[in-house]
Amino acid sequence: MLNWDEFHEDEASVAEQPAPATKPKPGALREKAVEDETVKESAGRYAAVDEDRLARARRSLEELDVAAGLEELEMGAARIEVDDKQMINARADLNQLVPFKYEWAWQKYLDGSANHWMPQEVNMNADIALWKSAEGLTADERRIVERSLGYFSTADSLVANNLVLALYRLITNPECRQYLLRQAFEEAIHTHAYQYCVESLGMDEGEVFNMYREVPSVAAKSAWSLKHTQSLARPDFNTGTTETDQELLRNLIAFYCVTEGIFFYCGFSQILSMGRRNKMTGVAEQFQYILRDESMHLNFGVDMINQIKIENPQLWTPEFQDEVTQMILEGTELEIAYARDTMPRGVLGMNAAIMEEYLHFICNRRLAQIGLKEQFPGAQNPFPWMSEIIDLRKEKNFFETRVTEYQVGGALSWD
Repeated sequence: MLNWDEFHEDEASVAEQPAPATKPKPGALREKAVEDETVKESAGRYAAVDEDRLARARRSLEELDVAAGLEELEMGAARIEVDDKQMINARADLNQLVPFKYEWAWQKYLDGSANHWMPQEVNMNADIALWKSAEGLTADERRIVERSLGYFSTADSLVANNLVLALYRLITNPECRQYLLRQAFEEAIHTHAYQYCVESLGMDEGEVFNMYREVPSVAAKSAWSLKHTQSLARPDFNTGTTETDQELLRNLIAFYCVTEGIFFYCGFSQILSMGRRNKMTGVAEQFQYILRDESMHLNFGVDMINQIKIENPQLWTPEFQDEVTQMILEGTELEIAYARDTMPRGVLGMNAAIMEEYLHFICNRRLAQIGLKEQFPGAQNPFPWMSEIIDLRKEKNFFETRVTEYQVGGALSWD
């Protein structure tokens, strides 16, 4: 290896040295570097621009109270034990990732990292041509694309804000925090994907990105989600009492079970149904990637909710269970209203009535996942292909544009 110092003598020394008469023999520089292995001392030919400023910096470091700083961070000096870790209200050092208590959280972080993708990888040429064609899509199909991009472009930003401004500070388990960081990054990718679709299709960006303010069915869902993050985002909000712990749990259920677990499913099924008919295949492919991410977000959130219930059974009172059931029903009704708005007539092999049964089926699943009673016994899934998209492994893209088994170095996995 060449010694870097051999090539960085001061200018005067370089000027004094005559140019080599002949090219060095092969290996001569290597031999010189090996021969001169000692570290050279600084020649001391420079000085600080401001000696007083440097002296103040050194005095400040001498006065640094390391012990007080660690105590303020609740770090302490002791190494943590697995039993010290808790989902909320833990006193263990949050900066110590291991030992793991929740292996499932770390595995989900690894799986999410493996399923990395970027919007620009999806070819949008066919979508652009179809969108610009006067006969390419019906008015109802265009409405679905516009409404979906309008809602989702804001929804994933709301989820990201909740993760960064509320949940990350209040969840006191480092492996879960690691996944939350990954999820926040994925939400940014999703928002990027919607922007990329809007830009590619030449849509009115002001109209699309302001639907959450201007279109009632979109605004209602956004307002419902925002309502459940306002208190947690306050800087003075802290857990530690039954009331505040329930507020955090309420937020987790609102965002994971409703916003990501119900509000996304009408739009997803509409766009993916369009892709199955070989229409807007680029947009549909983006949504397929996003659905896989969101399915993992949902599963992680459900695991986190159930773990909090196990560790804090006093929170899961009959009254709180009744309130949560009501929340999930509210979310279902909002999504049904959105389905009616986006599908005033039958389109893409579905209509608002069929979508209502699908959302009742989804509502039952969300309730059951957190241990609550189903509210629509007998509701069936009229779109079994949606379950296949979520559950199957390594399937060729169902609308056959290209294989979507993308991973880092390979392909996206169904895992």
